[in-house]
Amino acid sequence: MKIHEYQGKELLKKFGVVVPRGVFCPSVDDAVKAAESLGGKVWVVKAQIHAGGRGKGGGVKVAKSLDEVRQYASQILGMQLVTHQTGPVGQQVRRLLIEEGADIRKEYYVAVLTDRATQKVAMMASSEGGMDIEEVAHKTPEKILKVFIDPLDGLSDEQATYLAKGIGVPDGSIDQAVNAFKGLYRCYMETDASLAEINPLILEGNGNIKALDAKFNFDSNSLYRQPEIMAFRDLDEEDPDEVEASKFDLSYISLDGNIGCLVNGAGLAMATMDTIKLFGAEPANFLDVGGGATTEKVTEAFQIMLRNPKVKGILVNIFGGIMRCDTIATGVVVAARTTHLSVPLVVRMKGTNEDIGKKILSESGLPIITADSMAEAATKIVAAVS
Repeated sequence: MKIHEYQGKELLKKFGVVVPRGVFCPSVDDAVKAAESLGGKVWVVKAQIHAGGRGKGGGVKVAKSLDEVRQYASQILGMQLVTHQTGPVGQQVRRLLIEEGADIRKEYYVAVLTDRATQKVAMMASSEGGMDIEEVAHKTPEKILKVFIDPLDGLSDEQATYLAKGIGVPDGSIDQAVNAFKGLYRCYMETDASLAEINPLILEGNGNIKALDAKFNFDSNSLYRQPEIMAFRDLDEEDPDEVEASKFDLSYISLDGNIGCLVNGAGLAMATMDTIKLFGAEPANFLDVGGGATTEKVTEAFQIMLRNPKVKGILVNIFGGIMRCDTIATGVVVAARTTHLSVPLVVRMKGTNEDIGKKILSESGLPIITADSMAEAATKIVAAVS
């Protein structure tokens, strides 16, 4: 799960990371009032969407008068903001952050994430803040410093100081940078984040260190114990089909292909998508019905897949372990009838009650194509939609 910048800054502030004063604004009038309440002569009008690259897309503007605040807020609020992370369609801006101006002397980058190779937490920092970190990693990888943290020990002063000095923080601001790094690490750990990023972390002209932006991703499996984080969820920023799928405990992600996939188990779902690509087509979605699929869940899965106009065929690939093949077969038949299925359907199932499941399919009277192997199933569905 992702959250907005203004929400991320609320979290950082709780953990002692200094952030600029800012006000969340749902309307243009609120934006002007926020600038008045903040005072000063410079304000930043920021679009709030779950994507990076907002500045390049025209979603961040510096205003030097209240009239400019109103002008920029009017331009940004409601716009379809396109960035390298939104795709060509973009994302509608429904919220703004009005923030006090900053005297930026230098921009840095810092992030915390789990490193599965070392089974530790990685904190990485760079002197090249404000840029896409992928570009820095590609062109100048030596400018990215990393430390690996044992969660039992936490981020040490020595590690934080190494990063601060390594990215060129002036001596007089080292202590502030260390405090920011340690606060970011605690925030990451205590909120069950999978990514906590500040880009840029700035050095102001007076030597102060501040987080000028905040990006967080959270482990969805941990949200049951993070009610504060769950309250930050913005359904307007999520794919409507993915939101609907989550209500039925379906793991669904939209993709760009034309073959819908219904599979039990994340690993098998990934392998199924790879097999479809191997045989020359593209999957339209990732969909894992899990080990406890019911007729209702299978029907909902079909309805979600078929709402995508790109879907020209469906491949059901089931391994019957905990999940019995006859249960899935019954669900597939009911779903096909309920949705008045009009696209080709290929079903491959192996495992518990496989023969019973195949009998249910064959006696349904529906034009269901069966297959015994993944290769055969992929071949048949690709041929059916070609």
